[in-house]
Amino acid sequence: LGKQTDNVLLKTLKKQIEDYMQDNTYLQGIKDCLPTLFGYISIGFAFGVVGVASGLHIFEVFLLSIFIYAGSAQFIFCSLYVAGAPATAIIVTVFIVNLRHLLMSFSIAPYFTRYSILRNVGFGTLLTDETFGVAVVEGGKKHWLGGRWMDGLNITAYFVWILSCTIGGLFGQYFPNPERFGLDYALVAMFIALLVLTLHHLPKHKLFHYIKLIIYVFISMYVLTIFMPSHLAVLLATILVATIGVATEK
Repeated sequence: LGKQTDNVLLKTLKKQIEDYMQDNTYLQGIKDCLPTLFGYISIGFAFGVVGVASGLHIFEVFLLSIFIYAGSAQFIFCSLYVAGAPATAIIVTVFIVNLRHLLMSFSIAPYFTRYSILRNVGFGTLLTDETFGVAVVEGGKKHWLGGRWMDGLNITAYFVWILSCTIGGLFGQYFPNPERFGLDYALVAMFIALLVLTLHHLPKHKLFHYIKLIIYVFISMYVLTIFMPSHLAVLLATILVATIGVATEK
């Protein structure tokens, strides 16, 4: 009986190792990124069009995509640029809007404690709302995440985003009024789709819990916008409701 038990344990361990080696590959990360690429392409193209329509040069669109690498922040940059906001106001606003990436990095950091600080900085630097969503779902199913898998996911999204924004900038001259085609709504539409896909895989008790948290976010944002600018309200509402979510999740 002891030998049979040992054999079963060895087979189980071997299967787990094989699954780990298969899933923790750069190629698997690329494959898991593919469903989100339609969002990157559409949003990136829309930003390129909006950026050029806002008076940015195609090279400036390219550089923003490389160094900011955040759809919401890049659209906000264009809005503030057109409004004639000073550089300091643009920098501070973009920084505040992108602070959510710090929260997302904290959320998945426990999966990568076995890697060096430099590697973790790389994971966090290229983390986006979309790759975070994919990583959370993957981590929830398998209870671990691999570094090579994360690199495949992040780097694929990064290069597709840069390419999409640049191509959108090249075609921007043909769309002098992007709002007419609803391109300014593309970012919101992608976030809605990501939310639906994430909630779809949750059990009922967690689904109701997260729906309540979403309602809390809307209420918090509405109340906070009475007392402060909207970008600060978004950040504080996110931190407040995330704290409530962690404290009440079962």
